[in-house]
Amino acid sequence: MPTKINLSIDSSIATIRIENIQSLNSIDYNGWDNLQQTCIDLAKSKDIRAAIFTGEGDKYFSSGADIKDFLKTRYNKTSATKYAEVFDGALNAIESIPYPTISLIKGLCFGGGCELAMTTDIRIASDTSIFAIPVSKLGILIGYGEMKRLIQIVGKGTASYLLYSGKRLDSKQALKVGLINEIKSLDTIDDYVSELAKAISKTAPLSHKKHKQIMKIVLDNPSLSNLSAEEKSLPFETFDTSDYQEGMSAFIEHRNPKFKGV
Repeated sequence: MPTKINLSIDSSIATIRIENIQSLNSIDYNGWDNLQQTCIDLAKSKDIRAAIFTGEGDKYFSSGADIKDFLKTRYNKTSATKYAEVFDGALNAIESIPYPTISLIKGLCFGGGCELAMTTDIRIASDTSIFAIPVSKLGILIGYGEMKRLIQIVGKGTASYLLYSGKRLDSKQALKVGLINEIKSLDTIDDYVSELAKAISKTAPLSHKKHKQIMKIVLDNPSLSNLSAEEKSLPFETFDTSDYQEGMSAFIEHRNPKFKGV
């Protein structure tokens, strides 16, 4: 069955759901392409304040790339290079969304599914979740972008362990190595992530957007050497905004702020 990328929007929160139950919510070539375009479009929205990525059902977040699809789309170096354009494009598009993103992980989270989850800002997993990046069992490699994210999140030692052994981590092990942020029971995780997204959506969107930019600069340039004038001024950009004035007024007046993103 082809992979479906289902988008729903409730108020200011977008939910992107991967659906391919018969193939453990794996993602085929067209699925990656559709996911990329969906995220590019979402990034342009002025109304969305948070996005949740999840899989259909309770058993699979995503088993990653659809291996059966490789026979048509990833069968040699040339085709693999073309495949990487939509795969990397999808992951980069998620990472480039200017507001907070959350992975709601239930069950199996393997390979490209795990790499997808690592592009989001926050990862909440059920106590039934299992994680692995078993590329060594297929004889393939992960790319530079995926390797960079993996090492940044769990460190070189754990990255090496996961890639060389192909072993699985349960949710407790994933939390211990920093792959996920929290564990929730299967019957509470949906409500928890929904409430988390709602809470985020009520905070200052410009702060989130600028923090994501600052994080990227710090990760790409840890020494913070040779920063441009624009990069140096970035931490001060919200002071001249209406949202900053609203936040200060709300604090002084002991009320909840109403941010507009301007």
